[in-house]
Amino acid sequence: MIEWVPLGTGPKPVPRPVATPLVWAGAFGGAAVLVALLNTLVGIDHPGLALTALSLLAAALGVCARFTAAPGTAVLCWLFLNGFAVPPAGTLSWAGPRDTFWLTCLLTAALVGTAVSRLVHARAAHHRVTPAVRTPSTEPDEWPHAS
Repeated sequence: MIEWVPLGTGPKPVPRPVATPLVWAGAFGGAAVLVALLNTLVGIDHPGLALTALSLLAAALGVCARFTAAPGTAVLCWLFLNGFAVPPAGTLSWAGPRDTFWLTCLLTAALVGTAVSRLVHARAAHHRVTPAVRTPSTEPDEWPHAS
């Protein structure tokens, strides 16, 4: 005889973050593909669009990463943004306020992605926990006293 048993009987664990080197590999490959795609479709002189796309990539990678992966993710995305999405292509440069702003945007996106993911997982774990319900006893000494 076959007995049907539900597979998801226990509490679901909170997912573990992906290893940092794997997140950085995703940032390296994803940034390269995004910048190449943007350069092909819209041209090389649209750094705002490239910054937006790379910020979305950093946030998406932050969803499955640890907080410690955020700085490396931001720097890898910035390297492709600075090196290949602004003219002259293939040359890294540092324009103080502009590159500081870009790094800040990319780091913020990665941190926001990680924080949102942690909050969603914490909220889901909180909802899985059922509070203990205390049944009142009918013993006379536990009845409320009328004063």
